[in-house]
Amino acid sequence: MTLAVTGASGQLGRLAIAKLKTLVPADSIVALARTPEKIADLGVEARAFDYTTPETLAPALEGVEVLALISSSDFNDRAGQHRNVIEAAKSAGVKRLVYTSILKADQTPLLIAQDHKATEALLAASGLTTTILRNGWYTENWTGALPTAIEAGALIGAVGNGRVSPATRQDYAEALAAVLAGDGHDNKIYELGGEVFTMPGLAAELSKQTGKDIPYNNLDKATYETILRDFGLPDGFAALLADADAGAAEGWLLDESGTLAELIGRAPTPMHSAVTAALG
Repeated sequence: MTLAVTGASGQLGRLAIAKLKTLVPADSIVALARTPEKIADLGVEARAFDYTTPETLAPALEGVEVLALISSSDFNDRAGQHRNVIEAAKSAGVKRLVYTSILKADQTPLLIAQDHKATEALLAASGLTTTILRNGWYTENWTGALPTAIEAGALIGAVGNGRVSPATRQDYAEALAAVLAGDGHDNKIYELGGEVFTMPGLAAELSKQTGKDIPYNNLDKATYETILRDFGLPDGFAALLADADAGAAEGWLLDESGTLAELIGRAPTPMHSAVTAALG
């Protein structure tokens, strides 16, 4: 069986392929990326695959039986880009498509989730056999800000005391590899999350590991968005991140199902380990 992973040059794609190589023979894996030269080091077949050039996609999927569609990181008509891949998968005779979505995609009001909601609707109407992985937030989305928090003397955000359950890219990559290579996942939707914690809890762990008093300062959504813009983030991306924090305060980035642990066969990476990794 030939398995293919889109977005193979990205962080999640690379990790997923590395895990896949421990589950299936390398010669049964195809890595798909806009620039194949960037994935020559993966040790699997590399093919050119650009979501925005639909006429090239079906030929690139020749012989592929199970396809992982890692959601586009380009926010310019993401749902349209995903539609191109779905149509190509149908034309190429792909037997199952695995999509990386977001927690509670059918219900969530988060701005960043709307493209996922639209893509899930496209998949439902496609006639394809699917597996949908509703990934929670990446732990790295928050731990990536820890060096700045150390420098500033405080961790900031708009989550308040909201409980969240992010997981690391490695955790989600292993789940993706497991459902790509495994059986019994046809037409399943999995809500995925890791260890539950709060932002004050994250700040407390950061304080413990650094030996410094680094509190969590909660901000309103608008103020946090302004600060993100001042940090140099594009306006649209700053709005998405601030909206995600505000949504997390309401529970939209919380999953306590334990499904991620079941898929990867271990406990997801604990928050204290993610902090240690972020501190390098």
